[in-house]
Amino acid sequence: MTAAFDYDLFVIGAGSGGVRSARMAASKGKKVAIAEDRYLGGTCVNVGCVPKKLFVYASQFPELFHASKGFGWTIPGQPSLDWATLRDNKTAEIERLNGIYNKLIDNSGADLYNGRATVVGPHQVAVNGQTYSAKTILIATGGWPYIPEFPGSEHAVSSNEMFFLDQLPKTAVVVGGGYIAVEFAGILNGLGVETHLVYRGPHLLKSFDREMSDKVKEGMASKGVHLHLSSDINQIIKTTDGLSVALSDNTELQAGIALYATGRQANTNNLGLESTAVVLRNNGSIVVDDQFCTAEPSIYALGDVIDRVQLTPVAIQEAMVLVDHLYGDGSATIDYSDIPTAVFCQPELGTVGLSEEQARAEYTDIAVYTSDFKPMLQTLGGGSERITMKLVVDTQTDRVVGCHMVGEHAAEIIQGLGIALKAGATKAHFDATVGIHPSAAEEFVTMRNQAR
Repeated sequence: MTAAFDYDLFVIGAGSGGVRSARMAASKGKKVAIAEDRYLGGTCVNVGCVPKKLFVYASQFPELFHASKGFGWTIPGQPSLDWATLRDNKTAEIERLNGIYNKLIDNSGADLYNGRATVVGPHQVAVNGQTYSAKTILIATGGWPYIPEFPGSEHAVSSNEMFFLDQLPKTAVVVGGGYIAVEFAGILNGLGVETHLVYRGPHLLKSFDREMSDKVKEGMASKGVHLHLSSDINQIIKTTDGLSVALSDNTELQAGIALYATGRQANTNNLGLESTAVVLRNNGSIVVDDQFCTAEPSIYALGDVIDRVQLTPVAIQEAMVLVDHLYGDGSATIDYSDIPTAVFCQPELGTVGLSEEQARAEYTDIAVYTSDFKPMLQTLGGGSERITMKLVVDTQTDRVVGCHMVGEHAAEIIQGLGIALKAGATKAHFDATVGIHPSAAEEFVTMRNQAR
């Protein structure tokens, strides 16, 4: 380390990408500091994927209770939810994970500062009233929920607050058509809340395969979520009983809570970047090059704050690539294509590769294979849920370029198929693979009839 600097690397933000960067750099013998003003683990651990998935599990039990009757089970009395138990058990688990992150940082040898860090120059970071110098600064501050301003917007809550509600409302309005909105609509509905989902567009999950997002929409409606598409909120009025939510189609909804899940923005406000040459986009995200370097040569950024692919595993991979670039041989790379992803809505959506619409735009000739069936659990369980699967194939090379699934265990199944697509598997490879019977997953290797 150059003696002129207190640290080789100063990381601002202890989320997935920041912690991995700090740990890996420290393991290479570098003097590292990391600062966090909220909670260790970032959005994913605290107010994102982890508590969200726990709530999804909780919301699925009513359907399992219902299905159990067809399999001979009798449940004495009517099952009931104690919201406080779920909420507090979730919080205890998150605090356990916070502790693990703390130990990981301690064991790596990096210095942890609990406080709001700001950049005061290309090589200076201030935190808790002290200024430290660093050869390299890494911005890994992630994203933050965005609620637009409109009459009564101060009465709306973001996804952050949903994990800590004092009590569950009887009725909820969820605004948005992306993954956070549809996931929370499913959670609330499953937990017994009358749920209204309001979205200004005609299609939910618009960045996903249209056929599959339509299946999600149909499944949500069949489970009891009230959908208000091509509609928006004009005003929220606080009443003695809760909230009165006025929609653009003149509908008025009475609700206990209004959740705005209309997007997240890069968390760069009041970070001090104006004291540097760092360039921000209009949405506040940081512009970086292929090596995650900003317009200020000593400052780097990665994860949600650069607004490429806002996924925890992507931030971790970016951290590995960055540390290799700074302190290794620079051979590590990241490929943003064919990243498997899942939406834990109900029904669940898993996908990897191109949507049918994207494939038609990219390839001259494609073949589409689909399958739609009732899962085995529902045959005796008496439910209405179905599973839909789709393979999109480039006919010139026979390569599978898109793989999609809506239904139970979609995320678990698509993860494995993500490896196949990354390896360049062809439809012939799928056809030659023996299925596991009886399973839903075997349908992916038995689809022979081209749908279109």
